[in-house]
Amino acid sequence: MVSDSAWQHQFIEANAIRLHYVTQGEGELVLLLHGFPEFWYSWRYQIPALAKHFKVVVPDLRGYNDSEKPKSGYDLDTLSTDVRSLIERLGYSRAHIVGHDWGGAIAWRLAQQFPNFIDRLALLSAPHPQRFAKDLLSNLDQLRRSWYVLAFQVPNLPEWLIQLNLREFVRNMFQEQAVRKGAFTQEQIQQYQAALQKPGALAAAVNSYRQLFLSGNWIDWMRSPDPISVPTLVLWGDEDSILSPKLMDGIEQWISAPFQFKLIPHCGHWIQQEAPQTVNRELLQFLRSPALA
Repeated sequence: MVSDSAWQHQFIEANAIRLHYVTQGEGELVLLLHGFPEFWYSWRYQIPALAKHFKVVVPDLRGYNDSEKPKSGYDLDTLSTDVRSLIERLGYSRAHIVGHDWGGAIAWRLAQQFPNFIDRLALLSAPHPQRFAKDLLSNLDQLRRSWYVLAFQVPNLPEWLIQLNLREFVRNMFQEQAVRKGAFTQEQIQQYQAALQKPGALAAAVNSYRQLFLSGNWIDWMRSPDPISVPTLVLWGDEDSILSPKLMDGIEQWISAPFQFKLIPHCGHWIQQEAPQTVNRELLQFLRSPALA
């Protein structure tokens, strides 16, 4: 069990929406961005470890759990602006950004749009969104792994079907996709289920994926992305059944700053929950290193 006695739950207005976040610690700001279909709780093992050295802030992203759930704003540009605004509203000009899964996609976009707001970038099981979108349509292996992303493009039906059997959906997403099955107890599965049951949460989560293939995004996917100019660490489970580590092949050409890529052995997609001690060690080493060669 992880004690939350030192955590604080707070709300803040950022980019004209109300975000809920958990925070602990003091010092340089570290933002932890969760993925789909998670919420701040997926960082429960990282919060106390990082808070010994940093001010850790873990928001529920727009639409998730206790954050506001507007009907729009789930495109990557708006979501990354949410994060930039959050940094400013917290009274900081820069932050270390750590993102997992969809939170990692937001972190990639943030680093391209607002590099001056980022000190260091850490990505966990999170491909560059342009690379992911292209592979999803051209790579049969990735299509097999991420079939649900295309299924989510159908209006309304996915939310209805998931809601019919939400408990089984959540269990399958976490326990069945994990390599280290013991990472998810029944109590933890219930936490995720309860967060998705909140009015509007499921629709918001699915809408993030619908934005990938809107007609206006195709021009963005086809152009060469601006290179990432901040030091970057990528961690990936070597047995990730949802996102193949091959999505990082050749990624060095999109990063002009110092870059590290590390595979975590015998680990699946939910990397910070399946291997929390390893992830904590790697994050602390990366974020606290005085210089990166």
